[in-house]
Amino acid sequence: MTWYLGVIGGAKCTEEEMELAEEVGREIALRGAILICGGRGGVMEAASRGARLAGGTVVGILPGRRREEGNPYLSIAIPTGLGDARNAIIACAADALVAIGGGYGTLSEIGLALKMKKPVIGLFTWKLERPGLSDGLPLATSAREAVDMAIMLISAGKENHDAPYPDR
Repeated sequence: MTWYLGVIGGAKCTEEEMELAEEVGREIALRGAILICGGRGGVMEAASRGARLAGGTVVGILPGRRREEGNPYLSIAIPTGLGDARNAIIACAADALVAIGGGYGTLSEIGLALKMKKPVIGLFTWKLERPGLSDGLPLATSAREAVDMAIMLISAGKENHDAPYPDR
């Protein structure tokens, strides 16, 4: 089975987030999975670089109408013309997602993925709290752990946190 793992995070990010994203991309490629991302800079470019340098395939779901706006590490660039609405495509196309840092765009992808009952693993990203919500996102402390957790959840066929999200 080929896994499709999304990596989501900010176009602007810290050096630490870029290093983590590159490691996540590499781990995805080493497991033979396909990386899906927003295709631009920051976390997306770093993850793409890690995957491509490890021999992997990277699909970039771009917000604009031009393939040229994608980062240079994409194997496949898909222009959508949808702007931030492309986040729904990323969440839908991935079997699981790893969220690294990020702002409100990343938060929207997390929310969309959870609504679609996709596993989302957090790596130094948003913490979800709400009355009646017991766990929030499963959090990883390393790139390898994040990818391992994502693949484990996909392989087990588990939906992300069914009990804490009864209204999905």
